Amino acid sequence: MINVADIKEALTPRQSESLFDVPLMYCMLMLIGVGFVMVTSASMPVAERLFDNPFHFTIRHVVFLVGSFILFWFATSVPMTWWKRSNPYLLLFGLLLLVAVLIIGREVNGARRWIPLGPFGLQVAEASKLFFFSYIAGYLVRKRDEVQENIKGFAKPMIVFAVYAFLILMQPDLGTVVVMFVTTVGLLFLAGARLWQFFTLMLTGVSLVVLLIIIEPYRMKRVVGFLNPWEDPFGAGYQLVQSLMAYGQGGWFGQGLGNSIQKLQYLPEAHNDFIFAVIAEELGFIGVFSIIIVLGVLVTRALFIGQKALKAGKEYEGYFALGIGIWFAFQAVVNIGASAGILPTKGLTLPFVSYGGSSLWVMTIAAGILQRIDFETKMSTRQATSRGGRR
Repeated sequence: MINVADIKEALTPRQSESLFDVPLMYCMLMLIGVGFVMVTSASMPVAERLFDNPFHFTIRHVVFLVGSFILFWFATSVPMTWWKRSNPYLLLFGLLLLVAVLIIGREVNGARRWIPLGPFGLQVAEASKLFFFSYIAGYLVRKRDEVQENIKGFAKPMIVFAVYAFLILMQPDLGTVVVMFVTTVGLLFLAGARLWQFFTLMLTGVSLVVLLIIIEPYRMKRVVGFLNPWEDPFGAGYQLVQSLMAYGQGGWFGQGLGNSIQKLQYLPEAHNDFIFAVIAEELGFIGVFSIIIVLGVLVTRALFIGQKALKAGKEYEGYFALGIGIWFAFQAVVNIGASAGILPTKGLTLPFVSYGGSSLWVMTIAAGILQRIDFETKMSTRQATSRGGRR
């Protein structure tokens, strides 16, 4: 005897039993694993020269990884109501950090971006990005109608952004400002801002970036070097030329892990901003393509989590997840584009891959927040479904 109820149950799509996003977790772990291997490979020559220990940066990176996993666990344990309640205070804390770094920060290569914490340094702009995106998500929930209906609601968050941008540019760090601007504009657009406001803001932002490039000779030199690096291969275009040579030597399958030539003190920042060039040289097109796919899946899952939260009525969580997704995507595009000569050189890390404690810590916190949002969304959906079933 065929039971109709059994057939109906069999045909009904089952919800995933997992209370966290498995693909997102796998992508994060894969990128962290690749980052550990490539940081070790890319940093050994410079570590040997500077510290007489080829594993100096590797050891530090292990410490950063231990800290990042602790922070990831912490982020997944904190309810989103805490973030929602605390976002104005976090915004103020980020502002205080940006002021403090200009006063007591450590200067490296002409930039004052790090507050010394014993043997390590905190890059405050990384933490400030996360706090700012949390604030924007909260603002869009509180003032959604105002954002959609008049220019005043659209302009208020941009005033806050302008204050943050001014302090970050004082360090100076134009790359972080551009990432924050693109993410903010993207969130405002997704929240329903009018098209003319969106395009006006984009045009204004592009004009200001061009102005900031023109008034600073070193930025202008970077752009000129980016447009034609071979015109001055031992000066303004040196870093990009060496990076392009690494890409060219990689071919389809690369030179083999550990066999990069450019990392032998030819390519500056090989384990940091230009780690993707070393990946291209050692792992070739196949390695590059694989990592881009993993990054693409990571970003897609972040955006999917945000969309799912919005559909479940969790607006703050949804906008926060979408902001993190846009941030990850744009920063990855800028890092890869700069090393491949598609975009001007900017000091932005490749998410979860590049060496750098502050970036790794903040991004693992952001990934933990995504997992927490997904968990709370699934729990609320299941509770709603169970209540509906009892009726």
